[in-house]
Amino acid sequence: MALGCLGGAFYWLHGRSEQPRPEVVTASSATAPGVPEERSTPVARQPAVAPSDAPAAKEPPPPDPGLPLRSGEVLEYSASIAKLNNVANLRLQVNEKRSFQGKNVWHMQAFAHTENPLRMVFVLDDQFDSYSDATSMASVQYEMHLSERGQKVDSIQRMTTTGREPAPAGATVTRVFPGTRDPLGMMQYLRNVDWGKTPEVRGPVYDGHKLYEARARRASSGEPVSVPAGQFITAKIDLRVFENGAEMKDAHFSLYLADDAAHTPVLLEATLPFAVARVELVKRK
Repeated sequence: MALGCLGGAFYWLHGRSEQPRPEVVTASSATAPGVPEERSTPVARQPAVAPSDAPAAKEPPPPDPGLPLRSGEVLEYSASIAKLNNVANLRLQVNEKRSFQGKNVWHMQAFAHTENPLRMVFVLDDQFDSYSDATSMASVQYEMHLSERGQKVDSIQRMTTTGREPAPAGATVTRVFPGTRDPLGMMQYLRNVDWGKTPEVRGPVYDGHKLYEARARRASSGEPVSVPAGQFITAKIDLRVFENGAEMKDAHFSLYLADDAAHTPVLLEATLPFAVARVELVKRK
């Protein structure tokens, strides 16, 4: 499985066609695979109530506005595998910031579709919905609405770190480590890392089936990249994926983030066992 939705949509084209769908890690399952928590600055706790003889407390500070995502952003991509161009298209969009389960979250979506000639043998029309914490991008709920080769699957998974919460109607409670992100949340998180000050980030990622550890580091800066959307100067981010502490050697990913205010993902290169895939930005708005 790929780390990000950009790469995942096309790695799944190969992996899902040959392998049975793995079981999800649910609240009733055994403890999730050993993935170390991402190290991050702890959130300050609310101070205790002042005693009666203390001066009146000041108004609490405004809530953390969270990461600066742009509501309404739409990014459209085209994928090429080996010498086959435009085998699939992918659209990523940021919807609204809203209250969900008592948390301030961003609602994000991704849509993936195969194109001819691949569509003649592999029809894929998938939708993914992420509700991720506005500050940390930790996943609160992850949804997969899949339509692949005539088979439809709908999965709604509510994330929990304890496994004690009851499952909401029509959903599954999925136990993960604190700070776990889904692929859409991970993509947005990587865009907002200060790579000039942060050499590497690590954290658990849940792709809807399995829990992985992702490690990302800046490999270089000032990389010129040409894609259908234009020419960009980018920072190259290398992504490595670990399962149960062992690195997945058969897949390697490089993400190129534009040197603009939005750090737009303009290119993902995925080196897979069977081919090299490129996911290129076609349009942004």
